[in-house]
Amino acid sequence: MESPPDSAKAQAPANNLQTDPVRAAALFEQSVEIMERLRAPGGCPWDREQSFDTIRKYTLEEAYEVFDAIERRDFPHLAEELGDLLLQVLFYAEMAANEGHFTVSEVLDHLNRKLIRRHPHVFGEEASRAAGNEAVVDAAVAGSSAAVLRNWEEIKAAEKANAAGAASRLDSVQRAMPALAEAAKLGSKAAKAGFDWPHWRDLLPKLAEETAELEAEAAAAEKLQGGPTRDPAVEAEVGDLLFTVVNLGRHLGVDAEMALRGCNLRFRQRFREMERASALPLEELPPADLEALWVDAKRKLAAGRARVEASTAGDQP
Repeated sequence: MESPPDSAKAQAPANNLQTDPVRAAALFEQSVEIMERLRAPGGCPWDREQSFDTIRKYTLEEAYEVFDAIERRDFPHLAEELGDLLLQVLFYAEMAANEGHFTVSEVLDHLNRKLIRRHPHVFGEEASRAAGNEAVVDAAVAGSSAAVLRNWEEIKAAEKANAAGAASRLDSVQRAMPALAEAAKLGSKAAKAGFDWPHWRDLLPKLAEETAELEAEAAAAEKLQGGPTRDPAVEAEVGDLLFTVVNLGRHLGVDAEMALRGCNLRFRQRFREMERASALPLEELPPADLEALWVDAKRKLAAGRARVEASTAGDQP
């Protein structure tokens, strides 16, 4: 496939870093060669033993480490984490090549064709069609991001129509998503078909219902096997409860993933404050003392945030 014309290349501001395509290509080639050597006979025993199933958990971890670096605006660390994420791509591609499925060249070709196919306003309608676009869209977006997204969805829909027929409108929700995000999108898709709770308050009785069902299953498992650990029925009920909470968040305009990340951060801060405030290791304290430390940590951190917010408000013009 031909490279995009020079006229299509974005003109970056003078203070932006400029990528050297030749150096980037050479470094990428070196990375591919390193990965190939690690997996080859005489390479790294650990790398050679890995499979798609053993590596996939690391992919999720690396993606979240990229997410964390972005949230902290730690750009030096972000560069390193993006490299680790790219390693996952190279690892999968090399394993696929070893098994005769595809190579990293096919990965890049799919990516390049998709980008050109879905950006007719940048690369031109002729290049977009040559890359596989069969949708009829208006490439004259006049700088409108809304028009770009509309075209993107129409081109994407045409791609799906040419693939195997979808059995359900939910098939458009990728299974390979974080579970909370997948739950939110499934609920949103179902809502467009009218299958939804009319109001966020209607989910509160559903929460109570799911909690009661979880309690019943956990109690039954505890009675039969001495504990509910790893019981499939208990796991299913926990899933139902989480799904309901995610959809409550959707009705309230709250992203469940971001809400949980915020909760996790607050827990870290409060627990750290408990450790700092306690004269003894926490494991040596009775439950009542732990609860008192937790309440005090929440109070101190809340007071600290209030002071910061008041100070920031005072700085406003």
